[in-house]
Amino acid sequence: MEKLAEKRVIRDPIHGYIHIEDKVIWDLINSKEFQRLRRVRQLGSTLMVFPSGEHSRMMHSLGAYEIARRMINEVDDIRNTLTEREKMVLMVAALLHDIGHAPFSHSFESILSCKHELYTAQIITGPSEVADVLRNIGENLPEEVASVIDHTHPNPILSQLISSQLDADRLDYLLRDSYFTGVSYGQIDLDRILRTMRVKDNKVVVKRSSIYTVENYIMARYHMYWQVYLHPISRSYEAIMANLFKRMEYLHEMDPDTTADYPMFTPLLEKRVLTNDELFDMDEYAFGYGFNLIRKNSGDPIMRDLADRLINRRLFDYETLYSVAKANEYYEWIRDNGYDPDYYMFIDENVAVPYRPYSHGVNAIWVLMHDDSVKELSKASPIVSAVMGTGTNDKKVFYPKELND
Repeated sequence: MEKLAEKRVIRDPIHGYIHIEDKVIWDLINSKEFQRLRRVRQLGSTLMVFPSGEHSRMMHSLGAYEIARRMINEVDDIRNTLTEREKMVLMVAALLHDIGHAPFSHSFESILSCKHELYTAQIITGPSEVADVLRNIGENLPEEVASVIDHTHPNPILSQLISSQLDADRLDYLLRDSYFTGVSYGQIDLDRILRTMRVKDNKVVVKRSSIYTVENYIMARYHMYWQVYLHPISRSYEAIMANLFKRMEYLHEMDPDTTADYPMFTPLLEKRVLTNDELFDMDEYAFGYGFNLIRKNSGDPIMRDLADRLINRRLFDYETLYSVAKANEYYEWIRDNGYDPDYYMFIDENVAVPYRPYSHGVNAIWVLMHDDSVKELSKASPIVSAVMGTGTNDKKVFYPKELND
């Protein structure tokens, strides 16, 4: 890879410095698609609970890149196993792994009806500035980078380091999200994990001596999901946003003119795959402006009210839902109090398991035992084995808080 004339660094509260010495990385950072990530927050609706969680997808992506760079430079087995081209592909994939994210983090994936990984691959392969940068190095390089993200690259080690159960993505977002939200649940020993990483039998493994560090990592993820990512207040914001788009879609189908004043939402309302240019125009600044326009100008009282709730944090209240019969009771209660339950009631169910090896062990965590054998984590750790079957299921119903007054 062509090197920069002078090494660049970016200050970062998690890693100290992000180190950049390869021209391709610098050019990708300066592409318009990557710069868009400044305008997409990492935590989306979680900001309603933790106001300091203002950090962007851009900083997380840089952090994931920095961890991938450290893996290459500090883990001897990784450095010696990968070719120079694979090292470049790994760092690029880490940098670009979230480039297809829509505003408001994962909240919007159900509205987009498309996983962000698919849009990530679409941006990487072009047409885009990102694709142009990569094709200047090699004609097939965009497709090769995309194959790491969708787990089709011929060397599975690359995907394991970017998108598995113990990867650059998760190692960064746990530390970063914990730091910016002010909680301690996500604190993990990154240095220890990197120091004990090895490659064995075409798998990324960790030495048995660091199993306690990995156990802490598993529990950190579990606690971060329930205490931060799936906090009910965050889910309340998402419920209102989902119902606002549900109402907007209904009105758009009845008469597209009713939503013509909000062009930032038109591609979503048309329910089709977005172009890269359309996705580029979607960020939290544009959507926040759109919500405010609806709040002030919409002729539909439901849309206007739901947008006002988003702008001014007038969130829904919530209760744990135990049965279908109870859901029907809420539906009737909300309707009898003058609200349309189709837009003022939302049922959300989440399940979180501390650790679950994926099918065929593709994304499992592997442990290098003292006898040089390799075991899947739950076979090596009694603690992980015990908590694997203790997943939490949480089903809640959301409704206007004023109904409790």
